[in-house]
Amino acid sequence: MLFLRTRGGTDPTTCLWQFDVRGGTQTLVVDPGALEHDEGDEVPAEERMRRERARESSGGIVRFSTNHDVTRAVFDLTGRIHAVDLLSRAANELPAGGSAIDPRIDPTGKRVAYVEAGALHVVGTDGSGAQVLLSPENDQVTYGLAEFVAAEEMGRQSGYWWSPGGSRLLVARVDVTRVRRWYISDPANPERRPVAVAYPAAGTDNADVTLHLVDLNGSPSVEVHWDRVSFEYVTRVDWSEHGLLVVVQSRDQRTMRILDVDLTSGATSVVREDSDDAWVDIVDGVPARLPDGTLVWTADRDGAKRIVIGDESVTGPDLEVRDVLDVDGDVLVFRASTTPAEVGVYTWSRLEGVTQMLPEGVAPGVWRARRAGGTTVLASSNLEAPGVHVSVHSDGRQVGRIESLAETPAISLNVRLVTLGDRELSAAVLFPKGHAPGSGKLPVLLDPYGGPSFQRVISAAGAYLESQWFADQGFAVLVVDGRGTPGRGPEWDRSVRGDYAAPVLEDQVDALVAAAAAWPDLDLSRVAIRGWSFGGFLAALAVLRRPDVFHVAIAGAPVTDDHLYDTHYTERYLGHPDREPANYARVSLIEDAPRLTRPLMLIHGLSDDNVVVAHTLRLSGALLAAGREHTVLPLTGATHMANDETVQENLLLLELAFIRRALG
Repeated sequence: MLFLRTRGGTDPTTCLWQFDVRGGTQTLVVDPGALEHDEGDEVPAEERMRRERARESSGGIVRFSTNHDVTRAVFDLTGRIHAVDLLSRAANELPAGGSAIDPRIDPTGKRVAYVEAGALHVVGTDGSGAQVLLSPENDQVTYGLAEFVAAEEMGRQSGYWWSPGGSRLLVARVDVTRVRRWYISDPANPERRPVAVAYPAAGTDNADVTLHLVDLNGSPSVEVHWDRVSFEYVTRVDWSEHGLLVVVQSRDQRTMRILDVDLTSGATSVVREDSDDAWVDIVDGVPARLPDGTLVWTADRDGAKRIVIGDESVTGPDLEVRDVLDVDGDVLVFRASTTPAEVGVYTWSRLEGVTQMLPEGVAPGVWRARRAGGTTVLASSNLEAPGVHVSVHSDGRQVGRIESLAETPAISLNVRLVTLGDRELSAAVLFPKGHAPGSGKLPVLLDPYGGPSFQRVISAAGAYLESQWFADQGFAVLVVDGRGTPGRGPEWDRSVRGDYAAPVLEDQVDALVAAAAAWPDLDLSRVAIRGWSFGGFLAALAVLRRPDVFHVAIAGAPVTDDHLYDTHYTERYLGHPDREPANYARVSLIEDAPRLTRPLMLIHGLSDDNVVVAHTLRLSGALLAAGREHTVLPLTGATHMANDETVQENLLLLELAFIRRALG
């Protein structure tokens, strides 16, 4: 078993490690610091963008690829490609131009493909036979890379896929010629040129994505054909010994098709079509195939997302399926929830049906897993202790643990997971360390994300460390997941279609009132709210529309005008702006600017290419035009993640001071 881990909790460089399932020993396979490199080597721009899309903040080796038998692995490091023999642990650098990214070894272990300067290359694992398979026709085209919305919104980081036999590749050609250009500048360094970003804003053109089958023997490539006018999004690819499946989605996301690809002609036939009046979800891990070729898929039935094998739902309405992890022989491994805050690992087989994997003595929480060859790796987080707990299981028993080297936080949680109000909203209530309920009034801080696609209220201690820090400064902190957040079924998810402002804000208010009724310690005359991204939008929305409830807000990287956000996310919830303009007006913060009567701090990274800084600047301009006092804190050189440790620490201190001043 291979895994990534740093040498310790203060070490930012991730290394490649190996765990011997039979012997139970852990071995450091590759330490990036020991590899030869030139002073000043940097991560290529394309890789920095990919990491931003994937929210990857580690350094060193951040991903790797292995052959089917796991005897060889490859990885990229500052634009260089390295291969390692996992039996001898000998590593060698493969020939590349110095800006190579995304290397993947073929299933047989003979060749490695990678992308450099928009071209797809292949080279032998011994460094021989280097060739360029596909070269871009101009600087608007790339081969083998995922386009912006695929990486940011669909969870598809891949732009090429190996065949099971390692003799062919399916490659995405991305042409951004028709995509609108935005320019991200660095005002703190005016000598630097702005970076042009092909950003498909809501209602504008997406990248033109085509798929091509490429033989390594030099035969002409074959284009895959489907109705690209009606189905312009490529969401998933599965290539197994049973054939090549491609999943495509319509622009309005209400229809999704699984296509079977003829490997000779590139023609496609429809295997399955799903439709929904709101949207069809993209689910990780599907489509997949069982050993006999039976299709594994998910579908919304009886109020829950369910596993579908062939045409049969094999999970009941009591399980909300999250994703599919692996197919290992006759065993399917997936994640699902019985309550929103917990995510368990389950298996299904024709012989045993659905079974939850929960080792004895381990608390429920948020689980992940991988399985192959009868060996299962379980990774869990829970409320009992911070960090990730990893165990390895084989032949029906635990054979080892992977030690976490993370530092122990100097914060003790004082958190309660509850449901609040008539809609039974999932919430976490945090009090200062040592605070006894009923011992005194506390100002309240709401700390939500609150919107579609992401949960804040989960049974994992690490999710609340920042909230607990604020609580320990003398606040009662409330974290609430309202309508649209995952884990409560399709109807709950889709309740924000057309308006993710009013119902989401209403849920925060209702939860606050219900929490104050349960804990009189909450002082409703002193209520603050903070958030980032959608949470930043929600925080600004709160003081603009409900100043009677919220007395101060801090909005980090907020979406203020949805015309400035991307196609796939925005149009899923609000529709096309030309056809449903009222939805965009309904959620606009710009139009609410004249209503501001409470202190508002806006924070934004100037290098953010996801929620561009124009969102904050336009809201600030509208507030200024209305004569409304507000505070803007620009983060020099920061992207949407704002990962710099010094910036993060000082942001917390500045936010705390701003809230304290506003609440008196």
